[in-house]
Amino acid sequence: MKKTLLSSSLLSSLVAASATVAMFAAPTAAWADAANPKIGFSIDDLRVERWARDRDFFTAAAEKLGAKVFVQSADASEQRQISQIENLISRGVDVIVIVPFNATVLTNTIKEAKKAGIKVVSYDRLILNADVDAYISFDNAKVGEMQAEGVLKAKPKGNYYLLGGSPTDNNAKMLREGQMKVLKPYIDKGDIKVVGQQWVKEWNPSEALRIVEDALTANNNKIDAIVASNDGTAGGAIQALAAQKLAGKVPVSGQDADLAAIKRVVAGTQTMTVYKPLKLIATEAAKLSVQLARSEKPTFNGQYDNGAKKVDTILLKPTELTKANVDVLVKDGFYTQAQISGQ
Repeated sequence: MKKTLLSSSLLSSLVAASATVAMFAAPTAAWADAANPKIGFSIDDLRVERWARDRDFFTAAAEKLGAKVFVQSADASEQRQISQIENLISRGVDVIVIVPFNATVLTNTIKEAKKAGIKVVSYDRLILNADVDAYISFDNAKVGEMQAEGVLKAKPKGNYYLLGGSPTDNNAKMLREGQMKVLKPYIDKGDIKVVGQQWVKEWNPSEALRIVEDALTANNNKIDAIVASNDGTAGGAIQALAAQKLAGKVPVSGQDADLAAIKRVVAGTQTMTVYKPLKLIATEAAKLSVQLARSEKPTFNGQYDNGAKKVDTILLKPTELTKANVDVLVKDGFYTQAQISGQ
């Protein structure tokens, strides 16, 4: 009997010891190669001009810091993005940088990344209800303020239409908050009447075109200003206005400094856009990612509550662009003068 008890006791000890060894040996963390970390970059949709630029600037900056970058494009599919992030997890990357297509569906996927010891950075758009390590973006509320102020300068009174971004993109809501901060006092005074507002699915210019066509019909063309939340939706709105011979007469805002939008600003059919130096955000994001991979402490200048936690944030400063200062883009090397003038 004693021998049996001793054996059982020994067996229990061995099992416990094995469990302890397993606990420390299990691959519960991605072991970063400090000199050459691996970074996954999961992007909403590389078919969009803006994101292709971010990818190029980010990759160049990260490689200069010794990192290897694996880029994936979800092509505007939330399921594809989830699968691609899972693929990056299985590759054993040290950090995953995500431009979310749908900010609300990545909770479980990010949980898997964190289980594997992978750091997660939310890039430009805040991922909601998930344990992300950091968020980097331009101050989107400030962008919204600039959009409203730009339109307001051109048309301080009248019927306004608010053309929002994608309902699945948290940035669209931040932009609207900034827009309303500027517009509300004028709405309360009765100087501005909001005759309609709608979110534009996937920021799709064709959807924006249809929405503004319907809004013009519903209001007998009596729309005096359109606060559009990006250059793609602005393009759709201006196309609808042009069909009614109103392009250039109705101020329209935007953001991203897309080349087509800059040409519209120069031509006078788009009032303004907001320039967010992509080289700046991409370079800073690469630096942030490498710091996280190396367990260094980045410098943050804010926090955003994403529903799961207060996320450490780096907010960068945007620039308002009008016809008067589009040369900033040439000085920054963002476009050449020939590209802007279409030569």
